[in-house]
Amino acid sequence: MTRLPTGALVVRRDAEGHPYYEAKWRRQGVQVKRRVGSAWLDPGSDGSWQPRRGRVPEGSFDEKRATVAMAAIVAEHDADECAIERGLRERRERGATVRELAAEWLEYVWREKGAKPATLQDYGYLLKDPGTPHKRGPGANPGRIMRALGDQAIAEVTTSDVASFLRGLERDGMSPRSVNKHREVLSAMFAYAQREDTYALEHNPVTGTSKRRELPPAVLDFFEPEEIEALARAAAAGAHRGTQPADLPAGEAEWRAWEDRQDAELYRVAAYTGMRLGELLALRWEDVDLERRRVIIHRAVSAGVEGPTKSRQARSLPLADASAAALARLAERGDYTERDDYVFCSRLGRRLDRSAVRRRYTRARDAAGLRALRFHALRHAAGSLVAREAGAHFVQAFLGHSRLSTTERYLHAKSRPQDVDTLNRAFAGSIAPVAEES
Repeated sequence: MTRLPTGALVVRRDAEGHPYYEAKWRRQGVQVKRRVGSAWLDPGSDGSWQPRRGRVPEGSFDEKRATVAMAAIVAEHDADECAIERGLRERRERGATVRELAAEWLEYVWREKGAKPATLQDYGYLLKDPGTPHKRGPGANPGRIMRALGDQAIAEVTTSDVASFLRGLERDGMSPRSVNKHREVLSAMFAYAQREDTYALEHNPVTGTSKRRELPPAVLDFFEPEEIEALARAAAAGAHRGTQPADLPAGEAEWRAWEDRQDAELYRVAAYTGMRLGELLALRWEDVDLERRRVIIHRAVSAGVEGPTKSRQARSLPLADASAAALARLAERGDYTERDDYVFCSRLGRRLDRSAVRRRYTRARDAAGLRALRFHALRHAAGSLVAREAGAHFVQAFLGHSRLSTTERYLHAKSRPQDVDTLNRAFAGSIAPVAEES
């Protein structure tokens, strides 16, 4: 029988200065601490602890009782750890199916890696069982990964199995980008299974498969400032609402006009700051400093959950005249302008719904006769317009990109009139004079 670790008792003080016993011991080289309970002690004149007089009440411990309690705590902890270790050994011997690994990996990505809710949602969609109903609409999940590999033991999945699965996705017409997303998720799952504290899998069967060559991203299309203003005017005029009933109650008509004006300013702020939709939805007035002409961006909404930004870093965003003016107009609306109020909110002061914002944007865009660009194109507009006048590092900081390679996509708009003059000077003398007609 394995010998239990020997613990030591230490007297500590709680937040109110009361003494309590703490047990300390080491198990397999790792120190463990557990609180035993209230210590029946008084402080001595020399700073040491002295036993208190009288009978030890229920819930308190003298040194003898604390020693007995410590032994029980050490034994209980050791039994729990042994059970965990035994379960781990059995799990490694038994193995797990791809379906079981998927559930465990998603839990790990959430709890230990701190993945954003939208990321978890994307991963979860790829790893659902076939036929799982969609949360919205009548469709069902194809469950491609689980259909092909879900019931296989992870130790028996071969590179050939994964390669055949990926080729099947291609035969079904899936884009190289989507095939690669399935491959990346499988690779991350099996990398997790290789860890010593999980399944100690010797080989990741995905690493031997080929990553598909993706088409380069299309050149960004974006709205010019006059188009952004046309979009805002259409929203402010309520053009995205279509024909309105003539007998609307006075209060309802006023609230709709309030919402329309807010939508117009939302589109302007999005296009002139480059803020992501999730960042706009989480923006509060305490984050806006019109006097210093800046906005502090440190939170965002992801899959309906408010948390840190995509890069998990706060950034200070300077405000151009157009974005500062839009925010100043919102600050004068009279409702929901306290520090903890949302800048863009419902008529009840609540956070706006992402899907509703996108639907209203689409209708306003169509009413303004603009190209069919997504809401995110407003962010593209900000990055591309700023790139015409600023360097890549300024654009990177402005948009909050964690990698400069992401920013480089916006440099397609870098060409400026002075660039043409530079080229003409470089190629001076290369153009033959135009012959005069006789």
